[in-house]
Amino acid sequence: MDDFDTIFDVYLAVKTYKFWNMKPVTREKLQKVSTATIATSLFKRGLRNQFIQNVFPLKKMTTSMVGEAFTLRYIPAREDLNPIEVFRDPEHPQRKAVETCPKGAVMVIDSRKDARAASAGSILASRLMVRGVAGLVTDGGFRDSEQIAELDMPSFHQRPSAPTNLTLHQAIEINGPIGCGDVAVFPGDVIVGDNDGVIVIPAEIADEIAHECTEMTLYEDFVTEKVLEGQTIIGLYPPTHETSLTAFEKWKGERKEE
Repeated sequence: MDDFDTIFDVYLAVKTYKFWNMKPVTREKLQKVSTATIATSLFKRGLRNQFIQNVFPLKKMTTSMVGEAFTLRYIPAREDLNPIEVFRDPEHPQRKAVETCPKGAVMVIDSRKDARAASAGSILASRLMVRGVAGLVTDGGFRDSEQIAELDMPSFHQRPSAPTNLTLHQAIEINGPIGCGDVAVFPGDVIVGDNDGVIVIPAEIADEIAHECTEMTLYEDFVTEKVLEGQTIIGLYPPTHETSLTAFEKWKGERKEE
């Protein structure tokens, strides 16, 4: 019963758009680490299914996308409920989601992994960018993908798709728990995207993951340097030899002095 109460409390919080208010330092740290490093850190905690499957950046990333999840859920469209006229309604969930997604958040769309019709197009993506949204993710596809790729906002999808979303998708819920690319996404979860793809960090452990991954990345930089110099990975990666840790501390000290 306690577990149910906890889940229910989380659900009520996300339904009222109560975000976890990610610390600026956490955002900054996560922008400098890879999804691969984050995946390893989550794996250590028993979280093995946090990497959204089959989504790709529309253009090459230079800085990681980081933001709290704001979700939109689609169900299969029923023809009599989804004529083109539904977009005249200012309360239409897709339109309302675009106008209410918080600045700095990442909009994550559950399209049931179905890219036969678009999840959104360049006009909606442009509106999100202008409003300060940190990114856009769907496990379906985007129309106008070339134009979306040119925007100053990272976007991830499965593949381009020209048909309007109404062809196959009915927007049904804003900011509730969703599945995206076989991963559970709760509003407020921290979303990180890079050239490898998109990973989901449970909000309550985002700070510790950011800290650990920063340290892991520093050690990985040290390891890469040593490997390129010809050193064996045995005892170095992972650091099972005490000499590796000693050399790492010395290396860190030398970097601080530079």
